Amino acid sequence: MGSTRWWRNGWGSPSRPTRGAGPRGATPSTPIGHGFEPKMLQFSGQGFRAGLVPCNHTDVYWFFTWSPSPTPGGKDDAEQNPAEMKQFVLAKLRSIKAPPEVLEAVERSEMNDVLVAPLRYRPPLSLLSASISKGNVCVAGDALHPTTPDLAQGACVALEDAVVLARCLGDAIVGTEREVEAALRRYAGIRRWRSAQVIAASYMVGRVQQSDHAVVRFARDRLLSGMLAKGLLMMPDFDCGTL
Repeated sequence: MGSTRWWRNGWGSPSRPTRGAGPRGATPSTPIGHGFEPKMLQFSGQGFRAGLVPCNHTDVYWFFTWSPSPTPGGKDDAEQNPAEMKQFVLAKLRSIKAPPEVLEAVERSEMNDVLVAPLRYRPPLSLLSASISKGNVCVAGDALHPTTPDLAQGACVALEDAVVLARCLGDAIVGTEREVEAALRRYAGIRRWRSAQVIAASYMVGRVQQSDHAVVRFARDRLLSGMLAKGLLMMPDFDCGTL
């Protein structure tokens, strides 16, 4: 069975809403195989992005993000109706002449399992001065660096937090409470800039890829594609040390 999720904007603190919404889908298993090569396909249009990734020989995962137009009620009609959402996604993909097999993967997806939730990020500049630890308490993972999914590094950066935190606490495990507090402050100092860097890079990559501005689209397609790819590859290449 397939599943789909998409996210709407919403307000909150300390995280903030970011652009657009994005359904995700899983095409039901195909016993004879889906026929896709083992590589990711990604497409950009006017104000939207889409991609498809084969999970194995029989299953396919796809995603679609776009910037919805503001409405008086705060929600688009398509977001209220899974069938309309599917047709909306298909129409956008047809507008950029997506391959027929990609359209078929979306068409075959079941839209019964739907979740609407805010897509948020934490402004990176606010993180540079924010309190990450206090006494014997600190934050990590999404509590520290909620980010857009454009770099697909949310869980990876949370694991980095765990390694650094464990190492800092390990150094103070036989010490006094004051030493534990110092260890958490050291953890906060190590993770502050890295967290801000990932949030900013993810936001900017998504912003450029999804822009509907003619000049930005031209620069993205003709000049920046190599730089964006390099940024995507460099950001995960981070050595958080050993335990």
